[in-house]
Amino acid sequence: MARGSTRPTSRDVAQAAGVSQAAVSLVLGDKWRGRVSEATAERVRRAADDLGYRPNLAARNLRLGHTRTVLLVVPALTTEFFAGVYTGAARVAAEHGFGVVLYPSPEGVGPARNPFASAQAALDGVIASSMAADALTAIRGDRLPLVMLDSDPEGSLGAATVNLDIPDAVRQVAAHLLDLGHRRFLHLAADVPSWTFEVRARELAARLGTVPGTSLRTARAAIAVEDAQAATEAALDTPGPRPTAVVCDDDKLAVGAYKALRRLGLRVPDDISVTGVDDLGLATAVDPELTTVRLDAELFGEHGMRALLAVLEGRAPDAGDIPVELVVRGSTAPPSAP
Repeated sequence: MARGSTRPTSRDVAQAAGVSQAAVSLVLGDKWRGRVSEATAERVRRAADDLGYRPNLAARNLRLGHTRTVLLVVPALTTEFFAGVYTGAARVAAEHGFGVVLYPSPEGVGPARNPFASAQAALDGVIASSMAADALTAIRGDRLPLVMLDSDPEGSLGAATVNLDIPDAVRQVAAHLLDLGHRRFLHLAADVPSWTFEVRARELAARLGTVPGTSLRTARAAIAVEDAQAATEAALDTPGPRPTAVVCDDDKLAVGAYKALRRLGLRVPDDISVTGVDDLGLATAVDPELTTVRLDAELFGEHGMRALLAVLEGRAPDAGDIPVELVVRGSTAPPSAP
């Protein structure tokens, strides 16, 4: 058969290899051992390769009643963090014969257009970040086996939740800055209605509230460098003692804070210390390099996929939050004398 003239079929492979179609199905379905010889299996594989044959997985999956496809719903891909989540999820999925469709919510948060005529007919399950949870309604994702990432375990839509240990991330940042002697703090908070950012604000206030003489102000900004710069400049332009440390919910917010401080003639960390969360590539691209909390995005994605596989198999997912690590670099130092 001329390559490219028509799509090759299993019958074509069988004829080329001199075997039955049943033998082709056994070999390409990896069920041949003990039923056909190694030489026959190799002949079938070689014929399939020569013809460019690929099994019709869609038809096979329809017969089996599932597609072995998972949807990963994330905010718009504005940082490499969620690309890492996808990489980790896809790695585990591939080990179990699943594919992962990445669906970034177009606006980063909130509703999104349905990428399928019926998600229920096209998917076996969904993994979704709480930052893009509203997109689930549009794609009927809340009616499928669902694992939520960065979501309140007590009020989650999903059959399981997978979380990074964000409370511990905030505790590590606070302890580091307090040990350096900081007492006046500005929290540059992500202006995103998400459980993970609510936890950060709550945990920071609680931790600092246990130390006498501390003060905490909050400025909110979208997760964008320009917005973070404007919010930081506005916060530092208010009356009263200037904060000695800026605690940012995200590394991108920290970069915006850097730009604001430089524009105001202030030095990091001589005049003000700055911290972030994520440990993105830009954390070591800025000068001084950023003290931040390393969140293992790929491990996060791996845990999310393993949890969904457990749900699909009727097992209880592994419990426990994923550990995080404070990485101390040059953006933090003891506060200068008042």
